[in-house]
Amino acid sequence: MLFKDVDLTERFGRAAEAGFKAVEFWWPSGEDLDDVQAAIKDAGLEVPLFNFDAGDMPNGDRGQLSNPERQQEFRDNVPVALELARNLGCTRLNALVGLDLDDVDTDEQMELARENVAWAADQSAEHDIEVMIEAVNTFENGPYLLSTTKAAADFVQQVGRNNVKLQYDVYHMQRMEGNIVATLRERIDSISHIQVADSPDRGEPGSGELSYRYIFAALEDLSYDGWVGLEYGPTTESTEDSLAWLPQDKRGGDVRVEDLNL
Repeated sequence: MLFKDVDLTERFGRAAEAGFKAVEFWWPSGEDLDDVQAAIKDAGLEVPLFNFDAGDMPNGDRGQLSNPERQQEFRDNVPVALELARNLGCTRLNALVGLDLDDVDTDEQMELARENVAWAADQSAEHDIEVMIEAVNTFENGPYLLSTTKAAADFVQQVGRNNVKLQYDVYHMQRMEGNIVATLRERIDSISHIQVADSPDRGEPGSGELSYRYIFAALEDLSYDGWVGLEYGPTTESTEDSLAWLPQDKRGGDVRVEDLNL
């Protein structure tokens, strides 16, 4: 979602120039995977996480693994994604479970999603890779099957695989339920990755209603030592301008609240 004024393969170099040592990304949309891999390695970046192929996201897809007619698309993508993850040293893959379909029973969709996530997790475990499950807001994404933290956490527990973990997106959950810090305190032990954007317009931290200084301080108090992905749409003219809240010399590793311009 950042550096979108250039093609995907060029964004990795821009991220490195901006001071970042790591990036996450959605599944490439038509780009050659070898080119993506080469661009990441040329930029010297680490990849903590990327998404499995979730279908045609610009046209509304949000994952195919709960759709009986399209689940094979997900299963066909798993070995491809695992190969890319191994080549990049990536240890987390995010699986979007899909939308609630009008013509398929919701319980059947959920059961199919659990089966497919468990299958993908078994393949991933052989390579010490985690499968992430994320709750997504329904305002912008349609009737997503997992739209609250509890629903996503229950799904993870029901799948019953040690390498299936919770991905917590602050923006999505502010839209759906609020109680961000209380939820982080309750769920931190099962959260393996966090993403941030401000609400309600999904801009950079500091552009909306959320107190990100308070949220990041809570993560420090909880001793969260995982990655925080910047999954926002800049409200400024350029991505670089939107990063003023995060000093460039602090973008390459551990960051503390006192370092931030918030």
